[in-house]
Amino acid sequence: MTANALNGGQVIVDYLIQQKVPYAFGLCGHGNIGFIDALYERSSDIKTISVHHEAVSGFIADVFYRVSGQPTATFTSCGPGSANLPIALANAFLDNVPFLAITGNVPTSQFNRGAFQELYRHHQADFPSTVRACAKRVFQPTRGDMVPTAVRQAWKTMVTGRPGPVVLDVPFDIFKEATGGPAPDAEAWGAGISPRIAADPDCVKRAVDMLLGARQPVLLVGQDVKYARACAELVALAERLGVPVAFAASGQGAIDTAHPLCLGLVARNGQYQANHAARQADVLLALGVHFDDRTSSSWIPGYSFTIPPTRLIHVDLDPEEIGRNYPVALGMVADPRTFLRQVLAELDARGIGHGPTPERRAWLDRIDGYRREWEALVAPGFTDPSSPIHPQRAAHEIDRALPHDAILVSDIGIHHNWLIQFCRPRRPDSLIGSMGWGPMGFGVAGVLGAKLAAPDRPCVSVCGDGAFYMYPNVLSTAVEYRIPAVWVVWNNFAYASIRGLQRGYLGGRELATDFRDPDTGLPYNPDFAAMARSTGIEGVTVTKPDELGDAIRHAIAANRPFLIDAHIAADQNPGGAGVWELPGLGVGRPVIGSRYVPQ
Repeated sequence: MTANALNGGQVIVDYLIQQKVPYAFGLCGHGNIGFIDALYERSSDIKTISVHHEAVSGFIADVFYRVSGQPTATFTSCGPGSANLPIALANAFLDNVPFLAITGNVPTSQFNRGAFQELYRHHQADFPSTVRACAKRVFQPTRGDMVPTAVRQAWKTMVTGRPGPVVLDVPFDIFKEATGGPAPDAEAWGAGISPRIAADPDCVKRAVDMLLGARQPVLLVGQDVKYARACAELVALAERLGVPVAFAASGQGAIDTAHPLCLGLVARNGQYQANHAARQADVLLALGVHFDDRTSSSWIPGYSFTIPPTRLIHVDLDPEEIGRNYPVALGMVADPRTFLRQVLAELDARGIGHGPTPERRAWLDRIDGYRREWEALVAPGFTDPSSPIHPQRAAHEIDRALPHDAILVSDIGIHHNWLIQFCRPRRPDSLIGSMGWGPMGFGVAGVLGAKLAAPDRPCVSVCGDGAFYMYPNVLSTAVEYRIPAVWVVWNNFAYASIRGLQRGYLGGRELATDFRDPDTGLPYNPDFAAMARSTGIEGVTVTKPDELGDAIRHAIAANRPFLIDAHIAADQNPGGAGVWELPGLGVGRPVIGSRYVPQ
């Protein structure tokens, strides 16, 4: 095979290298050995990380992008190998994270013959049908000469518009079949394409008019502000106009939580100052916010938002998100950074100065009063000495123990609700979580992606005992590739978030949510620290709050894979200023404040 006549696998690998992809994450199978062979040939240019479960590869690629901004690739084999990937694909799809999923399929000569691991009952080689709902698009080249076009189109689809994962499904023989030429020139095909969509200039002027005329404005940010690297522009606008900034859970860290204009989290369990300000706002500028049920208190007016009479300015990359759940006074399809720069330029053109007006200063003073009420309410939990560790105290100790540059990757579970409420991220990637699909295991595996993307920064996963037990194989991957990640297993011997719903909505009718020894009835779990040690990783168990911070600092200083089995109390769920409705079962109650009714 000459340099100018590559086979399908070589074309894909060469294109990844041109796009500066540093890693391919995946798991071998008979359906993708041709692709793995192409990776072998270029192993000095792109590193292969072999995992022990296909979903792990997707979670690693996902978090790698969230930290670095660089999309990567995964590889899986035909049949069940690739069928393990959709949980990670869907997570990335709903959180706007791109990665290229290269899936193997049966040889084209065996299409529709019921070959081993072929899905053929409805359509030949029908793996694409299994992932269409959870990927931006699926490409399936069936001849070698189709591969160059497929790979460049797949990459472009992945990174333009609303980013998301794309599947490149390649039959076994096509990895080795001649393509008739070299890989496409990535520079020529992609460098001239800008994904930075600008807003309608007339709408920008109207938005500025609305912000300047507002008495009680609030900025609300989601994850797209962070992905767009727009945080500096966000802070510049907030400071220039004296507008407070709240975030949906996905937007945490877009503004330093220590900044005086940072309100914190708006959500069902949001802080009082954030929810109460957002629901009283006369103008709400939402950037990359998808207004899901958790953020919006199940869309019940007066808890998170009151739209209308609040006038909503909604900016998003995807027009489908605008007007999905709330009517807009002004909606714009735009990249957040480009839009914010347009607004700042419009303020420059008008000669608008810096800082809040007296009326706006009064609004900020009122918000500071709400903040003091919230801080008084939650203060006792920060010093609770009980064992097992009070969950609020645990979140606080974790937050205090992490260095300024640390990356905390949260999994899904009750711990996630405590972390987003009581951790105080200082940087856009200080606290990473799954906000759309919510698969358990995201943080268990994703911390490896964070550490590979930022090898000089401490990377810590906080994951529930239920989630960790689904993917303990990540420990072996950390050992095999010397990835010094830290796991804090939030061990409460239960699927505690769901048990909390049973207690709150079902009168305590608990079933299938806690883990107990069948003989003693006492809480049961494996010894996670011993599990870690069995893989060659140091593992310790902590049961007291004053031990937790020290254990985390020791684990980070060790600079090697490390697991902390932390025993956390499970009898309390975090409350907040919002609510959540389970239709047919009722609506929760806020722990502070009441439903806001406009006068």
